[in-house]
Order: sequence, then C-alpha cells, then structure tokens
Amino acid sequence: MRIDKFLKVSRILKRRTVAKEACLGDKIFVNGKEAKPSCRVKTGDIVELHYAAGTVKFRILEVKEFVKKDEAQSMYEVIA
Repeated sequence: MRIDKFLKVSRILKRRTVAKEACLGDKIFVNGKEAKPSCRVKTGDIVELHYAAGTVKFRILEVKEFVKKDEAQSMYEVIA
C-alpha cells in the first residue's frame, strides 16, 4: 500500500492530499529514508512523521484497504 493511502486509512492524517503534501514536504520517513507519496509500506515498517510540534514514530502492524473508525488504531503502534 502507498504511504499516503496508509496514513489516510489509518486516520493518522485526515485526508490523502494532506498526506501527499507531507511527503512532498520531506516530513515523512519510512525506515529512515525520505518517503514520496508513492512509497510502498508493509507490515513491520517504521514510519516517522515530523510535525511542527514534534515527531511521531510508529510501527505498522497491519495493512488493510478499508477499516472502521474503531479499528484504525490497531493498524499501527506508536514507538516514540
């Protein structure tokens, strides 16, 4: 799955266009490398998201095309 879609489906970011802009703005890293919106992610990948207020680091636990709002948090585990 593409990183921009994963961020939207998992509800880490609200819209896919916001995720795309974050990737293009060098704010998202997958396994320590800058991620473009088309970067493929899989279970076990470590993603870093740089906000203005700080950084969120999480591990992808599962990749699903569609999830309910209640299940979205089960797709990742926050590390730091």
